[in-house]
Amino acid sequence: MKPFNGRMDPTERLRESWRLGSLEVPNRVLLAPLAGIGNWFVRLQAKRYGAGMAVSEMVSSHAVHHRNEKTWTELLRIDERERDGGPVSIQLFGEDPAVMRSAAAVVAGRGADVIDINMGCPVPKVRRTGAGAGMLADPDRAVAVARAAVEGGGRVPVTVKLRSGLAAGDDSGFHLAKRLVAEAGVAGIAFHPRSAAVHHKGRPDYELAARLVAELEAPVILTGGLSDAEHARAAFEQTGAAAVMLARGALGNPWLFARLLGAEQSEPGPEDVRAELGWTIERAVEHLGAERATRYLRKFYPWYVPRLGLEPGEARRLLEALQGAAELGGARALLGLGARPRPIAL
Repeated sequence: MKPFNGRMDPTERLRESWRLGSLEVPNRVLLAPLAGIGNWFVRLQAKRYGAGMAVSEMVSSHAVHHRNEKTWTELLRIDERERDGGPVSIQLFGEDPAVMRSAAAVVAGRGADVIDINMGCPVPKVRRTGAGAGMLADPDRAVAVARAAVEGGGRVPVTVKLRSGLAAGDDSGFHLAKRLVAEAGVAGIAFHPRSAAVHHKGRPDYELAARLVAELEAPVILTGGLSDAEHARAAFEQTGAAAVMLARGALGNPWLFARLLGAEQSEPGPEDVRAELGWTIERAVEHLGAERATRYLRKFYPWYVPRLGLEPGEARRLLEALQGAAELGGARALLGLGARPRPIAL
């Protein structure tokens, strides 16, 4: 796929639709898979602010294959509200082609629009199994796993999320991307141009990403280091990627999607942040019930409290109180939400 020639304003191009296999994606700003976070309501939140596609947290192909109850009822849940605005992708990880074929068939049957295979997770416990970035050390197996997902998914497009390599200077991910398209038939590559060794540190190698865009006969989705709108636009323009995928920069900041698409220019005010956190609390209760949601939401508060414009000491005390709240009524009171948060139109 040839790189973009740069003559169009990047915001205008980010608003354009594009093709991923048989699908039309309505714009070029996507939500990345966020391990342990990207459930249906986090994806729905991104869609509300304009994301053209959202990818789930990574889901074990073995857990899907063996019909693990929590995996089937929670991690594979797709809410119909998510379908507004663009496709929903479910990300799988695993090292066994037969298990991946089975899991892909299940995910396709559950209504995923896209299946993504994680070949980029740098976490040692995932790599030790041969999955995630461990796939880079065994490219033949990686191709077999991707081909199995394509076969199991039927007509559902399959993408693969890749790191550039295992260590600094290693470009094995670049070469594997070409094999995955040519030999396994994947529809697109989500490319994180950092090595697995550095996790999320250091400057991504956008020059390598641009080379992949120029040489790959499939769309390249750029991810990694895109923490603000200015940086994301610059990297998008530099690489000529088909789309950008926001990850940690979007945590507690769904406004980033709207800003990249030119729909929001100003920073959200404290009331906007409180309202959005209130919406998140409501969806967490819908997903998990009040008792489990109380514990689950403790990971969300640190993403939102810094956006409330409080003095450092006040922000610290509020965060500590929210983390210690024994039930959601107390958390809502601390946030000034009353019994229920102010509703936000979907």
